[in-house]
Amino acid sequence: MTSRSAGVATGTWLELPYAAWKDTMDTLHMELQIVGKVRLALSPFEPQWANVPLYLTARGLTTTPMASGDQIFQIDVDLIDHQVVVLTTAGDSRRVALTGRPVADFYRDFTAALRSLGIEVQISPRPSEVADPVPFAEDIIHSAYDPTWATRFFHVLSQVDLVLKEHRARFRGKTSLVSFFWGTFDLALSLYSGRAVEPPVNAGVIARRGGDAEVICTGFWPGSAQVPAPTFFGYAYPAPVGIEREPVRPAGAHWDPAVREFLLPYDDVRRAASPRRAILEFCDSLFEAGSRLGRWDDGLMIAGPAS
Repeated sequence: MTSRSAGVATGTWLELPYAAWKDTMDTLHMELQIVGKVRLALSPFEPQWANVPLYLTARGLTTTPMASGDQIFQIDVDLIDHQVVVLTTAGDSRRVALTGRPVADFYRDFTAALRSLGIEVQISPRPSEVADPVPFAEDIIHSAYDPTWATRFFHVLSQVDLVLKEHRARFRGKTSLVSFFWGTFDLALSLYSGRAVEPPVNAGVIARRGGDAEVICTGFWPGSAQVPAPTFFGYAYPAPVGIEREPVRPAGAHWDPAVREFLLPYDDVRRAASPRRAILEFCDSLFEAGSRLGRWDDGLMIAGPAS
């Protein structure tokens, strides 16, 4: 697929059936982990791992600028022309194709492109937050990549990103940016009460360093083995007593005891009269429930949303 054939009408919420593009998703997931681990390695740690995620652009995802020695650069993932582009402030660039070969070959070519620009970085050589991780340099398992599905996923992310930003704009407290987490492969927004939390004593490093603040989070993921369909999710952490009994809206939103989160099927949203309003209703009703049960400051969320 080229940029000429990737156009999608504004306002169209496309189908994204998990089974149809699972293999492409798994390959893209590994490639985005490689890109994301560069940002993780070269950026200073921020609370709640705010230095980890990627962000939406008009063509895909970006790391935003980072530095390696005297070299300032960013990495863009173009999901329309299906290539990773490394850009430096000196005007140099390198391009690495996403499609047509195993993850091991992408990893080799990507790291070679960085070296050719004088970018030195050591990343963890294994995927994070996945079952049975295969080292990137040895991964010949993940090679499927259908450009049509990758671009379709990007278009869905682009629409969700704008609605989550609208929800974020009404919050007076500390928030994350709308962030794409390459470990869990989801787009998420976190709103913070301002109160600290003591992580469980047995928590791993991710939960220990990221689970130290009271938060209400909403987001979207394209599906997984546990939830094999594109789905909006939401939760309050730490979970207030009784949160699972709250009537989160719209119709179709429900508490899932297996994942211990509220879920809203993407297909319900895209078929709604206004997908935007359905997402905002989910975000707002979850915030209303979580903040009330968690005794958050009543003045943190501005009334809305706009019609």
